[in-house]
Amino acid sequence: MSKPIKPLLAAGLLGLAASASADVVLTTSSWLPPSHLLSKAQASWCDEVAKATSNRVRCNILPKAVAPPPATFDAVRDGLADLSYSVHGYTPGRYTLTKIAEFPFLGDDAISTSVAYQRIHDKYLAKFDEHRGLHVIAVFTHGPGNIFNNKRPVKTLADLDGIKFRVGGGVVNDVGKALGANMTLKPAPQSYELMSSGVVDGVWFPHESVESFKLEKLVKYATTVPGGLYNTSFAFVMNPATWNKIPKADQAIIQKFSGEWAARHFGKHWDAADVRSKAIQQAAGIETTPADAKFVADFKAKTGSIETEWLKEAEAKGLKNAGTVLKEFRTEIGKL
Repeated sequence: MSKPIKPLLAAGLLGLAASASADVVLTTSSWLPPSHLLSKAQASWCDEVAKATSNRVRCNILPKAVAPPPATFDAVRDGLADLSYSVHGYTPGRYTLTKIAEFPFLGDDAISTSVAYQRIHDKYLAKFDEHRGLHVIAVFTHGPGNIFNNKRPVKTLADLDGIKFRVGGGVVNDVGKALGANMTLKPAPQSYELMSSGVVDGVWFPHESVESFKLEKLVKYATTVPGGLYNTSFAFVMNPATWNKIPKADQAIIQKFSGEWAARHFGKHWDAADVRSKAIQQAAGIETTPADAKFVADFKAKTGSIETEWLKEAEAKGLKNAGTVLKEFRTEIGKL
């Protein structure tokens, strides 16, 4: 019986070797068009990983999204896609600790807030496993949020009255409620349709989005605030079963392009898009109003309770030192 066993054993060993070195192709989904900075940032991340792994791990970027934005995390968890990103605030009530990255007045660029957020996530938040069923490659934010509309310059909080705004969910929705603003919760790609049809009169967005969603012909007025009126928390995630299929040596390589590297990567793309969009807004004649000290003071007075409520929610989740963590987050942004 030894004769047939040897060929079988050899075949089995060859099969194991082939399995261990098999290429892994990541089915990659984006709910934004290929021209959007997030699609580009995701694609260039894929390029870096493919290059570093000698193409053993590479992406197959789908021509259309496997799911709408609010369902993206579940789609990756369930294996409809191996790799994608989405916004925590698109699923209200599901993510609590990620709100730490969404408060007003955090910072003036996406790189600083994204890298600081990643550090705080790794140190304090990851252990609470809010991303159950997902392998988190990185968390990150967009640039500071502003007010855009086609009705009037917003120089005081009273100027918000009678203007209908689209927002993306999360803390920005809480901010709108605190101000008594008329807010509609919708994913970002619907913004052009919402404004052009008159369903809303404006949007709360980072500068980038005016360019990305071609809003420069619809927006007439912008109000900017130092540190931003709000921010948005994102996660870049992979299906865990797919992650486990990747050989350990290639996992180690991908880890080099995860965490702070990936957070900075997405932040860099966002900051560059913000700069481009500001130039487009200027060329389009959009009237920009920097918020004055009274606007900021009135805004803080109306929205101060949002952080207080989050501290209670975070501590109820088990983050007992939530106030200290938030302070450390702001300190990290300042350092960066």
